[in-house]
Amino acid sequence: MTAPTLASPPAGFAPVRLLGRSVLAGLRKVGSVAAFAGRGVIAVVSPPWFPGRLLRQLAAIGYFSLPVVGLTAVFTGAALALNIYTGGGRFNAEQVMPQIVALGITRELGPVLAALMLAGRVSAAIAAELGAMRATEQIDAMQTLSTDPFRYLVAPRLLAGVLVLPLLTAVADLLGVAGGWLVATRVLDFNPTVYIRNTMDFLQVGDVGTGLIKAAVFGFLVTLMGCYHGYNAKGGARGVGRATTHAVVSASVLVFAADYLLTSLFAHT
Repeated sequence: MTAPTLASPPAGFAPVRLLGRSVLAGLRKVGSVAAFAGRGVIAVVSPPWFPGRLLRQLAAIGYFSLPVVGLTAVFTGAALALNIYTGGGRFNAEQVMPQIVALGITRELGPVLAALMLAGRVSAAIAAELGAMRATEQIDAMQTLSTDPFRYLVAPRLLAGVLVLPLLTAVADLLGVAGGWLVATRVLDFNPTVYIRNTMDFLQVGDVGTGLIKAAVFGFLVTLMGCYHGYNAKGGARGVGRATTHAVVSASVLVFAADYLLTSLFAHT
């Protein structure tokens, strides 16, 4: 007596199976990232710590990112001032341009642009470095020597990102407003003193604080994606290239998603 055979599902179920596989794969990826982030946070808050590694990452992530973040902020502030002045002219509202530039830079553009610059520069570099270490079995050698790679490699980078990006955002805020001031006073004939007074009278501590809180979250996400994709890189040199690409893309997408969620949260508080 032959065993009964299971009938194959109708052809119409193929898209459903494909959708199910995609959803399950996405959930597995989310769970993997969450578990990695949890191990990283535990490594940050519990000893042993490596202060030398942290100082090195503070310099690599923060100091060497100042030029690109500063230039981006200056030109963004200048372009924003021109666009707001042009748009406000349609409603005879050109004089509110200083306030809108300051608000847009401090609450939104400052932290987001600084995070995106770090995603392109830092997240890719972290993924390439850790991916190369994974490909050359240096991470496996650390585990063999009883050195936790999370405490030595991941934790300093995560902590440095959280600490440094708010500082970079503060610089971006200052330079972005300065870029708007330069265009307003040199091109649009605004009075320099009145421009600064309007900006200072309008801005509130909460506006700047909101941007800095966003920046701390973005710094964690950017370094997390670099560490995650580099640590889990597979396939030699080609795998390192894929890890670098995935780190930049995922970090950028998460920055935008987190920005929306945080903006919604702060809008109701």
